[in-house]
Amino acid sequence: MKSAAAILAALTGLRLMLAATLPLAPDEAYYWTWSQALAPGYTDHPGMVALWIRAGTMAWGDTPLGVRLLGPLAMLLETWMLADAAERLMPGRRAGLMAGALWNAMPLVGAGAMIMTPDAPLLFFWCATLWALARLASGGAAGWWLVTGISAGLALTSKYTGAFLWVGIAIWLLATPPGRAWLRRPAPWCGAVLGGAVVLPNILWNAEHHWATILRQGGRVADWRPERAVTYLAELFGGQIGLASPGIWLLCVVGLIQCIRGWKAPNNVLLLSLSVPALVVFTEHALGDRVQGNWPAITYPAAICAVAALTQPRWRRLLWPSVGLGFAMTALVCLHAATEWLPIGADRDPAARQLAGWDAFAHQVDAIRRQEAADYAIAEEYATIAELAWGAPAGMTVLGLDARLDTMSLRTRPLGGRRGILIRAEHRGTEIDPTRWTDAQPLGFIERTGTRGIVERYRVWRVDGTGIAAQLPHRRVSLANQSVRFF
Repeated sequence: MKSAAAILAALTGLRLMLAATLPLAPDEAYYWTWSQALAPGYTDHPGMVALWIRAGTMAWGDTPLGVRLLGPLAMLLETWMLADAAERLMPGRRAGLMAGALWNAMPLVGAGAMIMTPDAPLLFFWCATLWALARLASGGAAGWWLVTGISAGLALTSKYTGAFLWVGIAIWLLATPPGRAWLRRPAPWCGAVLGGAVVLPNILWNAEHHWATILRQGGRVADWRPERAVTYLAELFGGQIGLASPGIWLLCVVGLIQCIRGWKAPNNVLLLSLSVPALVVFTEHALGDRVQGNWPAITYPAAICAVAALTQPRWRRLLWPSVGLGFAMTALVCLHAATEWLPIGADRDPAARQLAGWDAFAHQVDAIRRQEAADYAIAEEYATIAELAWGAPAGMTVLGLDARLDTMSLRTRPLGGRRGILIRAEHRGTEIDPTRWTDAQPLGFIERTGTRGIVERYRVWRVDGTGIAAQLPHRRVSLANQSVRFF
């Protein structure tokens, strides 16, 4: 176990180094703006990711590592919790070592630990809930229900897919004799009340903001294109085979099937309850709309514990080669994100589109702003707005017009009578709203580039407008905490 701990510590150090090295993706920059206006909720998600970013930047400044600091550290802790849960649910099978290795080897999780999205706190609190439930299932004290309730509530305030935790717990309680026995005691109900108290601020925030987050996320259900069901299903299952790595995905599927065969065992029911309901819903969703690749991540903690139920030699022999393949795939993903080594055109490279050229882009915008003696730079789409705010040189005011900013407690600025620079990605079109912009003069294009060429072109106008816009925060970076590039 000492060698396993040393490997985990080394992995954590490597993840921290890469977190400090890679530029922020647009979503990360957007979540950073949230952290400058903390609230229980935002248009897209609940507010936990903003709180995590604020904690990280308080410790390490407004740097890439500050934004991502809690991700690798949470991965370290959730590995331990998942390993302990597996040992308790599947005793005598070296399940903890197996679970920890599989969890860290998955590209979806291993590479995902180096970026900061709502999935980072969601998976941490999901694993914490599973850990507490495993202690209860193995004879733990009733007080673990309080940990379960708080953790499940924090998962739900990270991302609304945390609701599947509550569904799974309810199924386990109702479907097993030990669970039904717990229902006759006050502890589970007290845990539920505590979890509800954790979620209540987000519910109240939604009520005050016309149910913005709930309607936005619930609106995904309205998208229904069954004529593309085959494509969406192929994307869902093909994507998971790649994101989990082929061997680990297969082991998780077989582990869950093994639990179904042993459905009379309460521990097997627990693992099925925390994985199968989400899988069923995501599969149903794929019959009419695309399922994003990161959504099924919540099904893997329980599925990985289920892998420990596989005692047949043919599956045991597959374990360590699958772990090795998963780590290799994760390493290649991280290496490409850092160096763009794969021979892919920049405009078609997912890593380049997310990461490449943003700092130079912001400085180009500022150079045009100064040349035109403009008061501000403004954009109308959240990704461009957030990256401009993150990369803005000192003295550059960044304004935003995206409706997502309307629910944030940001300062506002009037547009009338002040010259500005409007930036828009070329793929969003070249026609601008004449009711918004009373005077608009095209100034040409800016190109955001990566190692292998142009990633995106942006049209630039000198504008004077009407109405008001949100003013984005400025970074506060300590020189002592500047990140260092290793590649």
